[in-house]
Amino acid sequence: MLPLNFSPLTISTVRSTRHPLFRAAYDRLWEEFGAANEMESEEVLNRRFEWYPCTRVGGAALRYEMAVVTRGRELIAVRDHVAIVRPLSQGGGHAATVHMSHVVVEPEWRRTGVSAWLRAVPLQTGRAALKAAGVSPDSPITLVAEMEHPTSVEDMRTIRLLAYEKAGFLKVDPNRLDYHQPDFRPPALIDATGGPRPVPFTLIVRRVGREAQGSLSPEECRGLIASLYEMYQTGCRPQDMSTLWSALERWPTGTDPVRLIPPSSPATLGVEI
Repeated sequence: MLPLNFSPLTISTVRSTRHPLFRAAYDRLWEEFGAANEMESEEVLNRRFEWYPCTRVGGAALRYEMAVVTRGRELIAVRDHVAIVRPLSQGGGHAATVHMSHVVVEPEWRRTGVSAWLRAVPLQTGRAALKAAGVSPDSPITLVAEMEHPTSVEDMRTIRLLAYEKAGFLKVDPNRLDYHQPDFRPPALIDATGGPRPVPFTLIVRRVGREAQGSLSPEECRGLIASLYEMYQTGCRPQDMSTLWSALERWPTGTDPVRLIPPSSPATLGVEI
């Protein structure tokens, strides 16, 4: 993190649509991500705010929150994220996957340390979720972000990928993993256009305490995706998630490790689902 004088800034945690900062924070995220169908509706987020990790939703304990940075009445930055605590499929115990959903930092505050601080906040949410779920605080934590695939053009997506790369994140090799995010469009529009259109993304991860490892097992990879889909299915119709779950069921269960590569690395994409 770059040196930053936080004294003029206020850092708030939003856990309800009734919070006075929710409207401005949500509207800013929607402005950035809504048009590309990469942002859930306010109705979906309202249900997420009702989660608390001491109560299971399906097979997972979930905690959703926003982190908002302001200076006086000026919005500086906002991010939202979800901690997902699930049982491990092998060996017992639990693991926390923290989905780093969306982040916006206003241009004049980029490269000041605000972005780095906002990448650190979700880790604390993951630790709090483990504690609230009543499982071991030493359970493994993985930070996960869905990112657009890099292009040959130097644009904002490349800048974001390089920032995460410098922060110790690695990309799950897209030659092995053809990952898609659900279709966030309104159900009526999905039906009118012939069904869901999942959005291709690459997954970048920071496996806390295991950052130096250059691969992960197929089983761990499957668990990360299952955690994300457990979260998403609380706000999507079953028929709109079925293709994604079917693709995950076809994921190989062998022992051949899945490479973790620098986020900015180009790669040939897998076959679309």
